Amino acid sequence: MSLEQVFARLPDPRSHTFPDYSLPRGEPVLPIAITREELATVLDLYETFQTVDPTGLDSNPFLEAATTFMQQSFGIPQYRPDEQLQDDISALLNDFSDDLGSDSLGVVDATPAHHRTLYFFLVSCRGYHATPHVRFDPDEAAVETLYDLYQRVTEQDVYLKHPSSVLE
Repeated sequence: MSLEQVFARLPDPRSHTFPDYSLPRGEPVLPIAITREELATVLDLYETFQTVDPTGLDSNPFLEAATTFMQQSFGIPQYRPDEQLQDDISALLNDFSDDLGSDSLGVVDATPAHHRTLYFFLVSCRGYHATPHVRFDPDEAAVETLYDLYQRVTEQDVYLKHPSSVLE
């Protein structure tokens, strides 16, 4: 399947809302099956994604010089809008890897934060791919694997991981 077909299946960010996962007396999770191979594929996609500079500083020396001047003159930090998302994706991959352990197939506990991170990872991949100056051409199979993981999370029912009783 082509990248455009995978990206076209994503909900539109302008109208998409996440379900309300607030459940009383417990931590909501969405357990999904995942393989070590799928996790490695998404990790490779993340490493490709992480090298992209959406601000253009790496490829535009004039923009880099202007940003550095502003930073030195006014104390404005150099801002990359994707840094928080990269941290979130890294945390998601670490959580999934920890849940999977050394097994080649297992069940991982996706949280509502993981659900949002998967969605924003996909939307950002679509945005980077569509932007001409970014030059992001990810592996189609990797993006499809990421979309499959996202679909598993969205189709899963919510469970309580650590339910607390009425007596507590």
